[in-house]
Amino acid sequence: MKTRHLQHLYFRAGFGLDYKAIQQLKKQSKKEIVAKLFEASKKVEPLSLDLSEFESYFNSDYKKPSTVEEKAEQRKLQKLGREKTIEFNAAWINRLTTSEAVLAEKMTLFWANVFVCRDNSVYHMQQYNNMLRRFALGNFGDFVKVMARQASMSKYLNNRQNVKASPNENFARELMELFTLGVGNYTEADIKASARAFTGWSFKRDGSFFLRKRHHDFGEKTFFGQTGNFDGDAIIDIILQQKQCARFICDKIYRYFVNPEPDTIHIEALTNQFYKNYNIKDLMLYLFNSDWFYDEKNIGSKIKSPMELLVGIQKTVPITFQKKKQLLYIQRVMGQVLLYPPNVAGWKGDRNWIDSNTLMLRLKLPAILLNNAVINIDEKGELEDDFEAYYASKNNKQRFIKTTKHWEVFEKEYHDVSQKDIRQTLIIAKIDPDTEALLSRLKFEDQRNYCIQLMSIPEYQLC
Repeated sequence: MKTRHLQHLYFRAGFGLDYKAIQQLKKQSKKEIVAKLFEASKKVEPLSLDLSEFESYFNSDYKKPSTVEEKAEQRKLQKLGREKTIEFNAAWINRLTTSEAVLAEKMTLFWANVFVCRDNSVYHMQQYNNMLRRFALGNFGDFVKVMARQASMSKYLNNRQNVKASPNENFARELMELFTLGVGNYTEADIKASARAFTGWSFKRDGSFFLRKRHHDFGEKTFFGQTGNFDGDAIIDIILQQKQCARFICDKIYRYFVNPEPDTIHIEALTNQFYKNYNIKDLMLYLFNSDWFYDEKNIGSKIKSPMELLVGIQKTVPITFQKKKQLLYIQRVMGQVLLYPPNVAGWKGDRNWIDSNTLMLRLKLPAILLNNAVINIDEKGELEDDFEAYYASKNNKQRFIKTTKHWEVFEKEYHDVSQKDIRQTLIIAKIDPDTEALLSRLKFEDQRNYCIQLMSIPEYQLC
C-alpha cells in the first residue's frame, strides 16, 4: 500500500501512525491493512471509573434529603460527581491516545457528535458513553433504540416528562432532525405521532430503562403514512425504512471520514451500501476499501478537531497532565470539551474549529505542552464555570501547563530517523511555499525541537 494512502487511512480511522508502524504496514495490501484495523477493534473494553461511592444512592429508593446530615451527604456526592466527570474526561482522552482499538475509539468519538448528549451525572454518562462504544461498529437500528433508552438522553431531551396526558415533543423532534433524517424530511404530524409513541419511556435511578405503562399512549397513531398502535421501537423501525435515514448518516460519515465537502455520487454509493442492512461495520469496510477514499483531493482536506490535534500530539510524544483541570481548560479554549457539547446539535466541525483566537492557540499548543511555553491560565472551578469570564479576569496570570513529557518514547521511535522522514510522518497536507521556505532556513540538530517546529506549522492542523 502506498505510504501516503496508509497515512490517510490512519489519520481518518484513528489519529495517525508512527514511523516504524508505517514501515511495517506499507508492505501489505490495502485489503490486509483495512482488515487488521477492524480485527483490532473487534473486542472493545468499556471505559469505567470506580463509581462505587455512588452505588448506594443509585441503587436505592429515592428519598428527598431532609436532615442536615442527609443534605450534607448529597452535597458531598455532587462534588464527587463533578470531580469524577473531570476524571472521566481525562480517561477518555487517554483511551483515545493509547488504545489499540483505534477504529472503535474513533467511531465512538464520531457517534458522540451524532447522538449528542450532556449530563451532570457521571454515573449515567458513563453508561451512555459505553453504549456509544459498544454499538460504534454494530447495527444502526439497534444503536438508535438503545440510545433512546439511555438515562442521560432521556434527561437531556426531556423524554422522562413525555406522558400521555401532555406529550413532550423534544426527543421525538431531535430523533428525526438530528439523529436519523435531517431537517425537512418529516412533518409536524410525524413529530406528534412519534412523541405519543415514546410516552411513558423512563428509567430507574440506576439508569436501567422501564416503561411507565399508565403514562404510555397505547392508542392508534399514523406515522409516515402507516397506522398502528406504535411504540418507540416501531417508530424507529419505520424511520429506518426511509432511505433518507441511510443517506443522512452516510452524509455525516462522508464529511467526517472522507472530506468536509460532500460528493453526492460517493455519498449515494455509501447510502446504497448502508441501506441494505444498516450494518456500520460493513459500511466502514466498504468506505475504507473504496478507491475514491484515497483520491488526492481527500488527503489533507480536513481541519483536525481539537481532540484529533491533542491526541495526535500525545501519540507522538506522550504527555501526562499533572492537573486534570488544566487538560479540561485546554479543551475549553480550543472549543471541544469531551462530555460537554455546546448544544444538542453538537460541534459543527471543520472551519468552525478555527477563529483568530483558537488558531493562535492551536499553533502554539505543541510548545505549550512540550516546551514550557506559557498560556493565560489559573486554577479553574467546576466543569460548568464561565470560562470566558474567567479567561478575561484581571486576576488571571500567565502560568505553565504542568505536564510530564515522555520524550524517551519519541526518541526510541525517531532517534535514527531522518528529519525528512519525520516530516513525512507527521505532515500529510501539502506544505505552503512560505512554510517550506521557513523550514529550509531553519536548521535543527535536535530531533525534539524539529518535532515541535513541525507540529507548530499550519499544515499540521490538517489531516
